[in-house]
Amino acid sequence: MKSKYVNPFTDFGFKKLFGEEANKHLLIDFLNQLLPPQHQIHDLFYKKTEQLGSRELDRKAIFDLYCESQEGHKFIVELQKAKQNFFKDRSVFYATFPIREQAERGEWNYQLQPVYCIALLDFVFEETYSERYLQQVQLRNEVCEVFYDKLTFIFIEMPRFKKKLDELNSHFDKWLYFIKHLENFDDIPQDLRESIFEQAFAVAEIACFNSQQLEEYENSLKYYRDLKNVIDTAASEAEERGIEIGEKRGIEIGEKRGIEIGKEQGVGIGVEIGKEQEKHQRIQIALQQGVLTPSQIASLFDVDEQLVLSLIHVTPPENL
Repeated sequence: MKSKYVNPFTDFGFKKLFGEEANKHLLIDFLNQLLPPQHQIHDLFYKKTEQLGSRELDRKAIFDLYCESQEGHKFIVELQKAKQNFFKDRSVFYATFPIREQAERGEWNYQLQPVYCIALLDFVFEETYSERYLQQVQLRNEVCEVFYDKLTFIFIEMPRFKKKLDELNSHFDKWLYFIKHLENFDDIPQDLRESIFEQAFAVAEIACFNSQQLEEYENSLKYYRDLKNVIDTAASEAEERGIEIGEKRGIEIGEKRGIEIGKEQGVGIGVEIGKEQEKHQRIQIALQQGVLTPSQIASLFDVDEQLVLSLIHVTPPENL
């Protein structure tokens, strides 16, 4: 059964909801849930998503969304579908573009406008025991005081957001629930029957797409599913390989340790057997001397009298 609404984790779905001029009120409402009161957005305009370096050979950056508020605040909004190496470094690198573009020719006092890098992640950013799905990062000093408040990174780890519909406590919760479950909705849930979400559902309804939009979405959805399949397959194979290597290594370590333990136990057992044999021999000598009764010998050597009686007719070795 085909979905009624777009998958917002596809490039097409994400930009359809948040990247079109006609729908910028959706992006404004979403971003305002993340921003402090002094940086609330009243209006914004979209900027070029491809950013070039200051020189021809400099590496460029392509953002999913790049916009600026009326007050001049800069916002990079990214949808990250797959985990990648050096993701933090990439985020910092991207942040340099809206910072550098603020440089003015001639005399300039270096005053900068705030820059926000906001990433919606379709994966767990870091494997930790924390259940926090929202991380806000700023430059802080050694006593954890904010040193610079004009550069902020916000990471939203969607797999960690596990609230149910009746557990949504804020407008931001509702946005995350909407994004996470949009593709699976058949109708608008009662808890999301607010004007802003009703408008978002209308924008996301696939039946309203024209033929070109539908084709673009199908291609975007195919790419997303192929990417997820590759990631899931790689993870599964890595897990199986890890188990196989772990088992093999475990067996090797176990065998090695087993040999070591065997040697240790063998020596220990040998010593114990030697001690027991020596005790038996001394009991036999005491019996031959005929000075003590079997009961007295048992008490002397701290053994059961039956053991002493069983050794009466056994000849002790000559070396004792």
